[in-house]
Amino acid sequence: MGFALAEQLASAGAKVVLVCGPVLLNTNHPSIQRVDVTSADQMYEVCLSYFGSCDGAIMTAAVADYTPLVTEKEKIKRTEGNMIIELRPNRDIAAELGRLKKPSQLLVGFALESQNEIENAFTKLISKNLDMIVLNSLNEEGAGFGFDTNKIAILTRDKRIVQFPLKSKREVAVDIVNQMIALDPSIIG
Repeated sequence: MGFALAEQLASAGAKVVLVCGPVLLNTNHPSIQRVDVTSADQMYEVCLSYFGSCDGAIMTAAVADYTPLVTEKEKIKRTEGNMIIELRPNRDIAAELGRLKKPSQLLVGFALESQNEIENAFTKLISKNLDMIVLNSLNEEGAGFGFDTNKIAILTRDKRIVQFPLKSKREVAVDIVNQMIALDPSIIG
């Protein structure tokens, strides 16, 4: 979804910085600057380094909430008994960008919910100081991870909800960018 949005924004005239984890996808548009990261900590640092000079950000990455406290550089050999892996919470990129957001910036988040979808998405929108949140549905066949299609609803701070049918991710990207432009026309160009 992030790559489809980057392409759509670039096609609409935006200069895009695409921060992404290890994926086998490519960007095609010359107005997209790709920054690859390999950890949640790297993504946090890179996003914060670019955000101050951006007109806005779209937070599509499903960054893990936790990471191992200790990482090993070599394979851990099998031993008898159980092994315990201690986890620490990752820093919340969307919440931090929401805290740093200037009035002139547009911040869009994503929510993947399986129950109380609308209520939980609105809670996330407010708590992270987002302007708009894209709610991904897990309750629709062919939507979510592992598909080239998605079904979304877009929620805004003024409690507006726009629901869309199941579409290709490219078509979904067009819908999201159009809603962003409707919310803040200065985001493009």
